Amino acid sequence: MRMPPGQNQSWVSEFILLGFSSDPTTNRILFIAFLLLYLSSVLGNGLIVTLICLDMHLHTPMYFFLCILSLLDMGSVTTTMPQMLVHLLAQSQTISFAGCWLQMYMFGALGLTESIFFVVMAYDRYVAICYPLRYTVILSWGLCTRLSAGTWACGFFFSLIHTFFTMRLPYCGPNMVNHYLCEGPSVRSLACMDTNLIAMVDLVISVFVVVAPLSLIVASYICIAQAILKIKSMQPRCKAFSVCASHLTVVTFFYAPATYIYMRPNSSYSPEQDKQISLFYNVFTALLNPVVYSLRNKDIKRAFLKVMQRSRLAW
Repeated sequence: MRMPPGQNQSWVSEFILLGFSSDPTTNRILFIAFLLLYLSSVLGNGLIVTLICLDMHLHTPMYFFLCILSLLDMGSVTTTMPQMLVHLLAQSQTISFAGCWLQMYMFGALGLTESIFFVVMAYDRYVAICYPLRYTVILSWGLCTRLSAGTWACGFFFSLIHTFFTMRLPYCGPNMVNHYLCEGPSVRSLACMDTNLIAMVDLVISVFVVVAPLSLIVASYICIAQAILKIKSMQPRCKAFSVCASHLTVVTFFYAPATYIYMRPNSSYSPEQDKQISLFYNVFTALLNPVVYSLRNKDIKRAFLKVMQRSRLAW
């Protein structure tokens, strides 16, 4: 994007990510805390992926989608956390313009894919509860694969639009991003031109990947609730509510902060608050997913015990 005639046409070649603190002692403490969070997220989600791949009883549409969700979470935290950990201990906190572009694109792509993917998981629960006898017929492996591929394609496409418009803005200084990663609103605040048009583009994208999916999820769960209330036996009813509660918990913790970050007006931008909220839906949601889905799921526990028994026999 060209600068208006007569203005300085120099651009920054790198950004400085300010992170959470400039105090070395505080950064060392944060390094240990975030390292433990990162390892827990990767190991927890990695364990779910491994168990689903190894146990034939988990080769169902529900666990196929859960496996993909875990892969998305691992990818999302790995896009941001390793670099943040390096910056907490290193004196330099710079990131190249190209590196910032790539991080913004990948973080956005995985986040937008996950946002749309929650609709697929809600549809899976809808079919399982409302049409249990036709579950495997409706959700064939072909349909599951197409739904998954479609969500990935949409997520990466919308992220490309968001990143392209944001990084085409002229950045002529300062280059200090008050964040721990290159997230669109934080980087865009440094642009040396009006960004209202780009904010409108983000708002339109948010309607497609936040408002529309959330509306479909709500509609799905209204139908699911109606179907559950028709179940006369208490035990199946409680089991259905328990499975849906896991999904709703994760959806709530993901959509609430993401909606605040990407659907609020530019005038309410708050760097310090944004860092905390981004950390929540980037790191803590990824850590929450394996806890919610494993502790409340007997199939996952059973698969884990089987793997442990095989390991003992092998030794």
